[in-house]
Amino acid sequence: MKNNIKFIPANAGLAIAGLAIIAAGCASAPSKFYTLNATAKSDGAVGAHYTVAVEPVTVPAEVDRPQFTLYVSPNRVTVDEFNRWAGPLGENIGRVVAADLSALLGNPQVTAASLANFAADYQVSLNLQRFVSVPGKSVEIEAVWVVKPVHGDPVSGHTIASETVADASCDALAAAHSQALASLSGDIAAALRTTAGAK
Repeated sequence: MKNNIKFIPANAGLAIAGLAIIAAGCASAPSKFYTLNATAKSDGAVGAHYTVAVEPVTVPAEVDRPQFTLYVSPNRVTVDEFNRWAGPLGENIGRVVAADLSALLGNPQVTAASLANFAADYQVSLNLQRFVSVPGKSVEIEAVWVVKPVHGDPVSGHTIASETVADASCDALAAAHSQALASLSGDIAAALRTTAGAK
């Protein structure tokens, strides 16, 4: 009778065990995806009738990636591979600022993209200098922005907005950044109303 027992080399067995451990680790820690959302509310003022376009937003290089960039000390960050933005961060911010401005101005004619048949009365450029996420503590954004009318001189501004977070989760970080962006949008909306009222 033939013996059908097959022997597997020891190093092959170790490789298979290693792959099993890696697979188990991947299965136990799937990536989570997050987005920012508009939270600004109308103040009840008369709605604006002009059109606004938010230009593509620039963000700092250290956060311009899918993964969350977490600040663990003043001079050190860590990249969280398992918590990610659902889309490009700059696009996410532009979309939220446009939605916040629409609510604040009582004006649905605000877009975050250049549309073929959308002639905006005002262009808003936004350059984020800082987009800081400190787990379990706070978030902070710092931005330089410019409101550019079709006719007239541009108005520039500088906003620093910080928010505490509810807990140590990335959900809390995304929610706090959404609130900070609402504060930023409030400054831009005020500049738009002032500029439009001066005409």
